Amino acid sequence: MSGLPREVLKWIQSLDLTWQIKTPKWDLTNGYLVAEIFSWYFPQDIQMHSYNNGTSLDSKLRNWSLLKLFIKRHNLDIAEELLEGTIHCKEGASTLLTERIYEILTNRKVRKQTKDDEIDFTDRAYQNRLPMHARSTASKAVKNNLRITETMADQNLILSAQKSQKIINDHIEHRRQERYENPVRFNVKPTLGERSLRRPPVQPKQLTYETDRTLDSIGKDGPHPELPAYSREPSVQFKEIQVNQLDKSALYNMPVQGF
Repeated sequence: MSGLPREVLKWIQSLDLTWQIKTPKWDLTNGYLVAEIFSWYFPQDIQMHSYNNGTSLDSKLRNWSLLKLFIKRHNLDIAEELLEGTIHCKEGASTLLTERIYEILTNRKVRKQTKDDEIDFTDRAYQNRLPMHARSTASKAVKNNLRITETMADQNLILSAQKSQKIINDHIEHRRQERYENPVRFNVKPTLGERSLRRPPVQPKQLTYETDRTLDSIGKDGPHPELPAYSREPSVQFKEIQVNQLDKSALYNMPVQGF
């Protein structure tokens, strides 16, 4: 029962379930123990003879279909991702589902070590603990994070291809991040733009109150000794060009070719 907080463990042991939950990832996947937990609080709605304690995919889908109807009927705030992750034995899904059920049934809060936006049902946390040469490839990442039960439960080829492509895209993005964080290991050489010296553009000087007073006094007292003298004569000289216009009357006297 590693991964569950201490108060959740004590609560589960007090329910006197059919068997002890040792590994939530495998013990809760068929939904039988989840239904037994709800039966202690809703004995009229959960009848244990309607649930099958089997390990086949049909038994899982049948049990969880009844549980989803029960959750929808009582408006329990449980995310669909937690249910699907528990059915297909995703990493961390069953633990989060158990904590959520504990919060709903006991009206208590669990101290979470991870933020909600950091929840990830992949093996990324395990891969980060491995050395770089032992981490999985793209094909291995698809095999680890796309369960065969997902393909068997929903045989839509387009949906399966989209899930596989998302896993591959995440794997490529993590590999790119590793190359960025360890350029020496991957022999990544900086580009010409990264080698070039980047200097900030020259910012124009802002006029202060003293400068404004100095500029105002130029027209009254003459040029200031600390400021350069400006001339009113134009600095650009223009030269007049004589253009000879073509005599258009000569065009009408020219003979027409072809006649």
